[in-house]
Amino acid sequence: MSNSYEDSLPLDALNERIAILEDNIRQLIEQAAAASGEQNESRIADRISQQNDELDRLIKIRDSRQKK
Repeated sequence: MSNSYEDSLPLDALNERIAILEDNIRQLIEQAAAASGEQNESRIADRISQQNDELDRLIKIRDSRQKK
């Protein structure tokens, strides 16, 4: 689920990566709203899914670290 690199990140750096992912997702949603064509929409939807998966993973790492 996690790797040693993210496990070793300071909490501030982890929070920064989470904020970047949240901004990426927001931008991708805006692009999806403006996109036309099934291929563009599918590609953006795939990218949003990847970003959401990464965001969920980092949040779990952060949450487990904060419980310690």
